Amino acid sequence: MSDAPEETTVLVSMLSQYAYCPRRCAIMFVEQTYEDNEYTLRGQALHETVDEPSWVTQDGCRVERALPVWSERLGLQGKCDVVMFLPDGTPYPVEYKSGKRSYKRSDDIQLCAQAMCLEEMFGRAVPEGAIYYFSSRKRRSVNFDEALRQLARHTIEQVRQLLHTMHLPPPVNDNRCPNCSVIGLCLPDAVAALREQHNDRILYALSDMEV
Repeated sequence: MSDAPEETTVLVSMLSQYAYCPRRCAIMFVEQTYEDNEYTLRGQALHETVDEPSWVTQDGCRVERALPVWSERLGLQGKCDVVMFLPDGTPYPVEYKSGKRSYKRSDDIQLCAQAMCLEEMFGRAVPEGAIYYFSSRKRRSVNFDEALRQLARHTIEQVRQLLHTMHLPPPVNDNRCPNCSVIGLCLPDAVAALREQHNDRILYALSDMEV
């Protein structure tokens, strides 16, 4: 039996968006608005090659593409780009990213959530997976230690709370913003300027009260 109501099921893809920026996640999944830029279009083109369900045998491993995954216990559902089933049957998830090899905790959270779904589905421990970076043709291994698992579980609950409240978080307005595809919808500079004006008015009112 699920620990969460059916209506609060979280998509695995929401986790990386929330971990990267809660406001971005809310704009995309609560307000249901989205804009493309060169990075998202590149990612879409990449995923066209892995989004068709199929399987092959390679080096003694069964390789599944676009494998649906879910966890009733965590209230999760989603899809893995690639899952390699090692010769002993252990699932090994691989997430494809369009950019160059880099470390993003948000990507690791998404991959870890996929692993926890696979563990529930197949009844086997999934200790490790990988993220493949298409631009640099390099793979980065990710160890699903307890710290990462706890962070993934915490992010699931944060996203679920976001879906319950339907609240749009404030913009981060930092170095994450310039390359974000929803910057035209988020308007971090404009919102920051309005908040600064509001704070200035409060300070001015308080200073009048002290006179």
